[in-house]
Amino acid sequence: MSSFETPHKTDRGFGLSSREVQVIGGATGLMAITVALMYVFAATPLAVVNDYLFAAPIVGVLVYGAAIMGGEIVAERGIEGGDMGIAFAGMVVLQLAFGVFGAGILSMAPQETQLTVLGITAVVTALMTAVVSGYVYARSTTFEHWGRFANYAFLGGLGAILVGTFVLDVLLLVGFVLIFLGFILRLGYEIWQVRDHRDARVALQTIGVYIAVAGVFVHVLQLVMRYVTSQN
Repeated sequence: MSSFETPHKTDRGFGLSSREVQVIGGATGLMAITVALMYVFAATPLAVVNDYLFAAPIVGVLVYGAAIMGGEIVAERGIEGGDMGIAFAGMVVLQLAFGVFGAGILSMAPQETQLTVLGITAVVTALMTAVVSGYVYARSTTFEHWGRFANYAFLGGLGAILVGTFVLDVLLLVGFVLIFLGFILRLGYEIWQVRDHRDARVALQTIGVYIAVAGVFVHVLQLVMRYVTSQN
């Protein structure tokens, strides 16, 4: 057992509960909307937003980071307060943030290959999610520390990109890796939340899983795009 894992027995049977199925289904539905928005936005002027924001990489990271964090906070407060209008507004912010960012990446591929790129990205993301989920469900331990490590990775990535923007370009790659790692760790944390916190609201857990998966998706999308462009 890893020194970071604390024994934490869970009383579980086989298979998924109806609550877990609802969370998975909800997060999958939200991701489907996000992917559709990426494809649609890639053919609009929104696709060039990244060009302006990432002229200075730290600006793009801060803007999208603030949009994701802000959208999550608004959506969660709306759900906790029973105000579905506020919750919906928060989800719109999240969908737009991931959708516009992904569209900027996707627009670098010829239109006839964009669906293929999205398909490959979706398959890779699904496989990664399955591996992380399988690991979490196979271990009778708490993964609360993954949430802390995810925050450390995000902060480290932010710092690396800040320095890389003005000093060392190589640190931009380090920042990418750290933020990607942060979303993978958060995915494991959110899956653990679904596994062990059965009294939590389905909507809140759905948002958590969705954000983690969407974060992994846009990073995988960047890697797939690098591969595709390198073949031309």
